[in-house]
Amino acid sequence: MENKTKEVSFKEAISILIMMLIVLGFGVIKFGLSPQTPVLVVIGLLVLWSKLRGSSWDDISDGIMNGVKNGIIPIFIFILIGALIGTWIAAGIIPSMMVAGFHMISVQWFVPSVFLVCALIGTSIGSAFTIISTIGIALFGMGQTLGMNPALVAGAIISGAIFGDKTSPLSDSTNLAAAIAEDDLFAHIKNLMWTTIPAFFISLILYAIIGNSGSNASLNKIDTTLNVLNSNFVISWWAILPIALLFVCAIMKVPAIATLILNITVTVGMIFIEKPSTPVKDVAGFIENGFVSKTGNAGVDALLTRGGISSMMGTVSLIFLTLSLGGLLMKFDIIQTVMKPLALRLRTPGSVVTATILSGIGVNIFVGEQYLSVILPGKAFKQTFNERGLDNLALSRVLEDGGTVINYLIPWGVAGAFAANTLGVSTLSFLPFCFFSLLSPVLSIISGFTGIGLKRLSKTEDKASSDDKVVTA
Repeated sequence: MENKTKEVSFKEAISILIMMLIVLGFGVIKFGLSPQTPVLVVIGLLVLWSKLRGSSWDDISDGIMNGVKNGIIPIFIFILIGALIGTWIAAGIIPSMMVAGFHMISVQWFVPSVFLVCALIGTSIGSAFTIISTIGIALFGMGQTLGMNPALVAGAIISGAIFGDKTSPLSDSTNLAAAIAEDDLFAHIKNLMWTTIPAFFISLILYAIIGNSGSNASLNKIDTTLNVLNSNFVISWWAILPIALLFVCAIMKVPAIATLILNITVTVGMIFIEKPSTPVKDVAGFIENGFVSKTGNAGVDALLTRGGISSMMGTVSLIFLTLSLGGLLMKFDIIQTVMKPLALRLRTPGSVVTATILSGIGVNIFVGEQYLSVILPGKAFKQTFNERGLDNLALSRVLEDGGTVINYLIPWGVAGAFAANTLGVSTLSFLPFCFFSLLSPVLSIISGFTGIGLKRLSKTEDKASSDDKVVTA
């Protein structure tokens, strides 16, 4: 006899989500635990609840497998990025970027410069993860040398990377938002500017105000760091080769996995050319366990001892657990049960935009996966947007403003965990300084209530939508 589980009520679904929020919030914020344990506790409670309601172990297994399936590619990318970081340091690429950066970037305007550099390069490459794990590490190291607040520098790096990811036609998340809303990619990017440009300039001004510092002591420290880098690493012009390769692969639309494997291969070749006597075992160690800096300078050693596949295992375990949790929530219709009645009760454009933003934030909190934070609200609210006279472009912009940019602020989120692990700064520490992510949903809600930049359906489209509704009824 088939085992059937009764439907989840709205009150029951809300209660489960509140319970989750309490466990996760208290565990991570109140007790300062790593996210893995609170997430595992929530999974255990959810499994217990599902069994008490008559769910089979097959249903539970299916939920976990379906959830994890969405993260297989990102997990593999994170493993490759770990290997890339280790080899880039060993080949002198990141040290070379730091040396070049110290000669080019003003100490006084360092933080806004970091934001601008990551934003511009991010737009060209279209991958926030790549920016954070390559250019970001070099800039973070420079900030540490200058005595800057690590959380502030991390916030500027992540904000710039997110801006680039959000505005690039090469970005997976940007393409996804346009596809879910069923609108043209370049029209979507153009429409994004109504909230993205104000968020960019407000962020830039805030970074200029907060990060406006510099002293002779910092300049002296720069000279010491430059001497250490030049004495212990191969600093050369050809370090630009792997960086240029990222741009070429982005322009040619080479998939992320192929791009990273190619880049690691080229970087390993550079290591053998620079130091032909390097044992193969050592190079394998850079890939597996990362680079261990032994310059004798504690600051530089702390900055450049990182990378390797093993360094990503903590992030991978968290992503695995978070996606498993998300899969269970989806399997038992908990997220969908909360969103459906909400979509039916919205009457004004402002309320529709706000509800979609909050739903994207909610999916990020409860599921921790940025793609689902676009897909689920997009499917739930698309018809409501059209019925309220709003164009698909309005929906796709809101999905970006409340979905992908928020995942970096969630300690157990895929992007948040990756950024924290890569830069070595906890998510809750850099969260207050990720101005771009914090401003995007606020500006989107303001747009919803004021109508500024809110794309509406033409009268012809609006009438066609109404006719379709009548025919369907």
